[in-house]
Amino acid sequence: MEDSSVFQGLPMEDEKKLSKTTRKPRADAERNRRRLAEVAKAAFTEQGADVSLDEIARRAGVGIGTLYRHFPSRDAILEAIYRQEAEQLGEAASGLLENNEPVEALRVWMRLFVDYIATKKLILPALNASTRDTSELTAYSSGQVRTAAELLVRRAIDNGDIKRDVQSQDLLYALYGFVNIDNQPDRVQRAHRLIDILVAGLIS
Repeated sequence: MEDSSVFQGLPMEDEKKLSKTTRKPRADAERNRRRLAEVAKAAFTEQGADVSLDEIARRAGVGIGTLYRHFPSRDAILEAIYRQEAEQLGEAASGLLENNEPVEALRVWMRLFVDYIATKKLILPALNASTRDTSELTAYSSGQVRTAAELLVRRAIDNGDIKRDVQSQDLLYALYGFVNIDNQPDRVQRAHRLIDILVAGLIS
Protein backbone atom coordinates (compact mmCIF):
# COMPACT_ATOMS: atom_id res chain seq x y z
CA MET A 1 0.00 0.00 0.00
CA GLU A 2 1.43 3.38 -1.03
CA ASP A 3 2.06 6.13 1.54
CA SER A 4 0.01 9.08 0.26
CA SER A 5 2.10 11.50 2.33
CA VAL A 6 4.93 11.33 -0.20
CA PHE A 7 2.63 12.98 -2.77
CA GLN A 8 1.41 15.86 -0.55
CA GLY A 9 2.00 19.27 -2.09
CA LEU A 10 2.40 17.97 -5.63
CA PRO A 11 0.11 19.10 -8.47
CA MET A 12 -2.39 16.38 -9.40
CA GLU A 13 -0.72 15.60 -12.76
CA ASP A 14 2.71 15.32 -11.16
CA GLU A 15 1.25 13.13 -8.44
CA LYS A 16 -0.20 10.75 -11.04
CA LYS A 17 3.09 10.63 -12.95
CA LEU A 18 5.09 9.92 -9.81
CA SER A 19 2.63 7.26 -8.66
CA LYS A 20 2.79 5.59 -12.08
CA THR A 21 6.57 5.74 -12.08
CA THR A 22 6.83 4.12 -8.66
CA ARG A 23 4.63 1.21 -9.77
CA LYS A 24 6.26 0.59 -13.15
CA PRO A 25 9.34 -1.34 -11.92
CA ARG A 26 7.04 -3.87 -10.25
CA ALA A 27 5.25 -4.57 -13.54
CA ASP A 28 8.55 -4.76 -15.42
CA ALA A 29 10.00 -7.10 -12.81
CA GLU A 30 6.99 -9.40 -13.08
CA ARG A 31 7.26 -9.48 -16.88
CA ASN A 32 10.97 -10.25 -16.66
CA ARG A 33 10.31 -12.95 -14.09
CA ARG A 34 7.68 -14.58 -16.31
CA ARG A 35 9.98 -14.41 -19.32
CA LEU A 36 12.80 -16.06 -17.40
CA ALA A 37 10.41 -18.79 -16.27
CA GLU A 38 9.36 -19.42 -19.87
CA VAL A 39 12.99 -19.63 -21.01
CA ALA A 40 13.78 -21.97 -18.13
CA LYS A 41 10.81 -24.18 -19.00
CA ALA A 42 12.07 -24.53 -22.58
CA ALA A 43 15.56 -25.36 -21.32
CA PHE A 44 14.28 -27.96 -18.85
CA THR A 45 12.08 -29.51 -21.55
CA GLU A 46 14.96 -29.83 -23.97
CA GLN A 47 17.77 -30.82 -21.61
CA GLY A 48 16.06 -32.15 -18.50
CA ALA A 49 15.75 -30.78 -14.98
CA ASP A 50 19.54 -30.83 -14.49
CA VAL A 51 20.21 -28.05 -17.01
CA SER A 52 22.61 -25.50 -15.52
CA LEU A 53 21.47 -22.10 -14.33
CA ASP A 54 24.25 -20.58 -16.42
CA GLU A 55 22.64 -22.12 -19.51
CA ILE A 56 19.25 -20.68 -18.58
CA ALA A 57 20.77 -17.22 -18.10
CA ARG A 58 22.60 -17.52 -21.43
CA ARG A 59 19.39 -18.45 -23.25
CA ALA A 60 17.57 -15.54 -21.65
CA GLY A 61 20.34 -13.13 -22.59
CA VAL A 62 20.97 -12.01 -19.01
CA GLY A 63 23.79 -12.33 -16.52
CA ILE A 64 23.67 -15.03 -13.87
CA GLY A 65 23.29 -12.28 -11.24
CA THR A 66 20.07 -11.11 -12.88
CA LEU A 67 18.75 -14.66 -12.86
CA TYR A 68 19.58 -15.05 -9.16
CA ARG A 69 17.82 -11.79 -8.31
CA HIS A 70 14.59 -13.26 -9.62
CA PHE A 71 15.22 -16.88 -8.62
CA PRO A 72 17.75 -17.44 -5.83
CA SER A 73 17.88 -21.20 -6.46
CA ARG A 74 17.06 -23.96 -8.94
CA ASP A 75 14.10 -24.96 -6.78
CA ALA A 76 12.75 -21.40 -6.99
CA ILE A 77 12.77 -21.57 -10.79
CA LEU A 78 11.11 -24.98 -10.84
CA GLU A 79 8.44 -23.80 -8.42
CA ALA A 80 7.78 -20.67 -10.49
CA ILE A 81 7.34 -22.73 -13.66
CA TYR A 82 4.99 -25.16 -11.93
CA ARG A 83 2.91 -22.35 -10.46
CA GLN A 84 2.87 -20.34 -13.68
CA GLU A 85 1.75 -23.31 -15.78
CA ALA A 86 -1.16 -23.99 -13.42
CA GLU A 87 -2.19 -20.33 -13.39
CA GLN A 88 -2.12 -20.10 -17.17
CA LEU A 89 -4.21 -23.25 -17.46
CA GLY A 90 -6.70 -21.87 -14.96
CA GLU A 91 -6.91 -18.50 -16.70
CA ALA A 92 -7.33 -20.13 -20.12
CA ALA A 93 -10.81 -21.42 -19.28
CA SER A 94 -12.50 -18.00 -19.25
CA GLY A 95 -10.76 -16.89 -22.44
CA LEU A 96 -11.72 -20.05 -24.28
CA LEU A 97 -15.35 -19.67 -23.23
CA GLU A 98 -15.41 -16.12 -24.58
CA ASN A 99 -14.36 -17.26 -28.05
CA ASN A 100 -15.80 -20.77 -28.44
CA GLU A 101 -18.92 -22.80 -27.85
CA PRO A 102 -18.65 -24.40 -24.38
CA VAL A 103 -18.02 -27.94 -25.63
CA GLU A 104 -15.26 -26.73 -27.96
CA ALA A 105 -13.76 -24.65 -25.17
CA LEU A 106 -13.69 -27.80 -23.05
CA ARG A 107 -12.01 -29.80 -25.83
CA VAL A 108 -9.30 -27.17 -26.39
CA TRP A 109 -8.71 -26.79 -22.64
CA MET A 110 -8.25 -30.54 -22.25
CA ARG A 111 -5.56 -30.42 -24.93
CA LEU A 112 -3.83 -27.65 -22.98
CA PHE A 113 -4.11 -29.85 -19.91
CA VAL A 114 -2.09 -32.54 -21.71
CA ASP A 115 0.74 -30.04 -22.17
CA TYR A 116 0.45 -29.02 -18.50
CA ILE A 117 0.82 -32.64 -17.37
CA ALA A 118 3.89 -33.07 -19.56
CA THR A 119 5.51 -30.10 -17.81
CA LYS A 120 4.38 -31.35 -14.40
CA LYS A 121 5.98 -34.75 -15.05
CA LEU A 122 9.26 -32.98 -15.74
CA ILE A 123 9.20 -30.45 -12.91
CA LEU A 124 7.56 -32.19 -9.95
CA PRO A 125 10.07 -35.05 -9.52
CA ALA A 126 12.89 -32.52 -9.38
CA LEU A 127 11.04 -30.53 -6.73
CA ASN A 128 10.19 -33.63 -4.73
CA ALA A 129 13.85 -34.62 -4.77
CA SER A 130 14.75 -31.42 -2.94
CA THR A 131 14.24 -30.74 0.75
CA ARG A 132 11.39 -28.31 0.12
CA ASP A 133 7.81 -29.02 1.17
CA THR A 134 5.77 -28.92 -2.05
CA SER A 135 2.38 -29.71 -0.51
CA GLU A 136 1.20 -26.09 -0.56
CA LEU A 137 2.35 -25.63 -4.16
CA THR A 138 0.65 -28.79 -5.41
CA ALA A 139 -2.55 -27.93 -3.53
CA TYR A 140 -2.57 -24.44 -5.07
CA SER A 141 -1.93 -25.76 -8.57
CA SER A 142 -4.54 -28.49 -8.23
CA GLY A 143 -7.06 -25.90 -7.10
CA GLN A 144 -6.43 -23.81 -10.21
CA VAL A 145 -6.97 -26.84 -12.44
CA ARG A 146 -10.08 -28.13 -10.68
CA THR A 147 -11.75 -24.72 -10.68
CA ALA A 148 -11.16 -24.30 -14.42
CA ALA A 149 -12.38 -27.80 -15.24
CA GLU A 150 -15.53 -27.34 -13.16
CA LEU A 151 -16.29 -24.03 -14.88
CA LEU A 152 -15.93 -25.54 -18.35
CA VAL A 153 -17.99 -28.63 -17.57
CA ARG A 154 -20.73 -26.62 -15.86
CA ARG A 155 -20.96 -24.19 -18.79
CA ALA A 156 -21.13 -27.06 -21.31
CA ILE A 157 -23.88 -28.75 -19.27
CA ASP A 158 -25.87 -25.53 -18.91
CA ASN A 159 -25.57 -24.97 -22.67
CA GLY A 160 -26.95 -28.45 -23.36
CA ASP A 161 -23.72 -29.58 -25.03
CA ILE A 162 -22.86 -32.51 -22.80
CA LYS A 163 -24.69 -34.92 -20.52
CA ARG A 164 -25.82 -33.56 -17.17
CA ASP A 165 -24.13 -36.30 -15.16
CA VAL A 166 -20.61 -35.48 -16.41
CA GLN A 167 -18.19 -34.86 -13.53
CA SER A 168 -15.15 -32.64 -14.06
CA GLN A 169 -13.03 -34.77 -11.72
CA ASP A 170 -13.74 -37.86 -13.85
CA LEU A 171 -12.48 -36.02 -16.93
CA LEU A 172 -9.28 -35.03 -15.13
CA TYR A 173 -8.66 -38.64 -14.12
CA ALA A 174 -9.18 -39.71 -17.74
CA LEU A 175 -6.75 -37.08 -18.99
CA TYR A 176 -4.09 -38.16 -16.50
CA GLY A 177 -4.51 -41.66 -17.88
CA PHE A 178 -4.19 -40.52 -21.48
CA VAL A 179 -0.88 -38.79 -20.80
CA ASN A 180 0.58 -41.54 -18.62
CA ILE A 181 -0.12 -44.49 -20.92
CA ASP A 182 3.47 -44.58 -22.13
CA ASN A 183 6.41 -42.38 -23.07
CA GLN A 184 6.27 -42.89 -26.81
CA PRO A 185 7.11 -39.85 -28.98
CA ASP A 186 3.54 -39.65 -30.29
CA ARG A 187 1.88 -39.71 -26.86
CA VAL A 188 0.64 -36.11 -27.14
CA GLN A 189 -0.97 -36.72 -30.53
CA ARG A 190 -2.45 -39.93 -29.18
CA ALA A 191 -3.82 -38.10 -26.16
CA HIS A 192 -5.44 -35.53 -28.47
CA ARG A 193 -7.17 -38.31 -30.42
CA LEU A 194 -8.40 -39.86 -27.18
CA ILE A 195 -9.73 -36.46 -26.09
CA ASP A 196 -11.80 -36.26 -29.29
CA ILE A 197 -13.21 -39.73 -28.57
CA LEU A 198 -13.95 -38.74 -24.98
CA VAL A 199 -15.73 -35.55 -25.97
CA ALA A 200 -17.83 -37.42 -28.52
CA GLY A 201 -19.00 -39.69 -25.71
CA LEU A 202 -19.93 -36.70 -23.52
CA ILE A 203 -22.21 -35.03 -26.02
CA SER A 204 -25.85 -35.23 -25.02
